[in-house]
Amino acid sequence: MSTHLPESQPLAIKVPEPTLRRLPWYLSNVKLLKQQGEQYVSSTQISKEINIDASQIAKDLSYVHLSGRTRVGYEIDAMIEVLEDFLGFTRMHRAFLFGVGSLGGALLQDSGLNHFGLEIVAAFDVNPQLVGQELNGIPIFHSDEFEQRMKEQQVAIGVLTVPIEIAQAITDKMVAGGIKAIWNFTPFRIRVPEEIVVQNTSLYAHLALMFNRLNMNV
Repeated sequence: MSTHLPESQPLAIKVPEPTLRRLPWYLSNVKLLKQQGEQYVSSTQISKEINIDASQIAKDLSYVHLSGRTRVGYEIDAMIEVLEDFLGFTRMHRAFLFGVGSLGGALLQDSGLNHFGLEIVAAFDVNPQLVGQELNGIPIFHSDEFEQRMKEQQVAIGVLTVPIEIAQAITDKMVAGGIKAIWNFTPFRIRVPEEIVVQNTSLYAHLALMFNRLNMNV
């Protein structure tokens, strides 16, 4: 069976969120195998590496129209191509970052985000020591300049790394200015209109989960 999706069949099926969360793990694993000179991989091989049931892997990959060949497995090059395209890593998505503190600054300096299709093209803050500066070649503007910069650049994504007490106010400002998706790094559950895409990535929540599990195992 071919691992390529015919041009006439777009990937229109809605993929479950747990599957979407697992697909990047498969992609990273097969990229490592490619570096090791491998050309084919089975779901059983992937399963041994990332501890996910082989039948679940096969089901997940079927959502993106990837199917392995009997006794051969999946063609690694085709698998990488399909997964990167489906996950959006092959298309560059421009973003604005709000809040150039320690976390925001770290994200600005993370050039690796570009490899996954995210380009932060500007940042916004109110700190006079930061406004007018650049970090990793990315300009930092005053937050009041956001609306004007939105008119000048086609940006759909906002990265939120501001203090919790202003998280909702900055969110409202982003939405009013035309941002369509927000990557929220604050521990505050922001409120947005239904059509706005939100991805919450709270480091504090993950820490709490890790600490709790650690204590349970002591």
